[in-house]
Amino acid sequence: MPEVLKAPLVVEFPFTRSLGPVQSAFLTGLREQVVLGVRTTDGRTLVPPVEYDPVTAEEIRDLVEVAPTGTVTTWAWNHEPRRGQPLTTPFAWVLVRLDGADTALLHALDAPGPDAVRTGMRVRVRWAPERSGAITDIACFEPYDGPGAEPAEPAEPAAHDGRFEDMVTGIVAPARLDYVYAPGRAQTAYIAGLAERRTVGERCPSCRKVYVPSRGACPTCGVATSEQVEVGPRGTVTTYCIVNIKAKNLDIEVPYVYAHIALDGADLALHGRIGGIPYDEVRMGLRVEPVWSKGGRHPDHYRPTGEPDADYETYKEML
Repeated sequence: MPEVLKAPLVVEFPFTRSLGPVQSAFLTGLREQVVLGVRTTDGRTLVPPVEYDPVTAEEIRDLVEVAPTGTVTTWAWNHEPRRGQPLTTPFAWVLVRLDGADTALLHALDAPGPDAVRTGMRVRVRWAPERSGAITDIACFEPYDGPGAEPAEPAEPAAHDGRFEDMVTGIVAPARLDYVYAPGRAQTAYIAGLAERRTVGERCPSCRKVYVPSRGACPTCGVATSEQVEVGPRGTVTTYCIVNIKAKNLDIEVPYVYAHIALDGADLALHGRIGGIPYDEVRMGLRVEPVWSKGGRHPDHYRPTGEPDADYETYKEML
């Protein structure tokens, strides 16, 4: 039985966004231990605040301050906290309707176990000791049975002008996806071929096109593929881009060129970096060949072969 290949992969990037007046006031307020919501034209108070009414789509900027205490409306127990979650010990994810609000805020509840959590329980904000203007300024919620623990008649939230010193105007939120990739039969053959410095694709039995790397089925006809075809190693640059921003953990000096390369015999272009030529001399139709690093399991980059450029008609269908 063939070995089942798998590899852990991570997709990670910093997501940067500027804040409008509503989100700026909300996050700056958290830094100052103030929870702000926004009031709609029909009198509802939304926490966390949004910039547009989800019912009418009207722009809303009428800020109000709500209490740091509230009521759990629903919950789920988290037995095994993951990296980056609010708490490192088991906790409950809860939706909390803060006093004065009409909607619930999602956050963590620090509780000794699931038996200590119930819908309707009273909780309060536990503020982070160091705050910067982010949702993590609320470290978590905690059970509360002190003054005001019993919900009173709904009080009208106090209006707030949303002004603080040194307003937070933008945030950088890291986005990360950790997953394990397991290739199927077709991609396993492709990867095994690369280990031998060969590029293997599969031919569709219907349209006769050769796809590299193959996914085990023709993307056009939808039928299974099994006939293996070795392509390349040379190919043609069909289109390209000049990269001017250095990627994290990638030791390549910018600017450099990343291109779509149609390998000879293939009907689908694959990605590859172009080297051995100044970035501003790369062009469509350039003939290239792979360069393998010592011990590498895939081409490090592609370089010009010195052949005349390919005629546009020979690769226009793969743009």
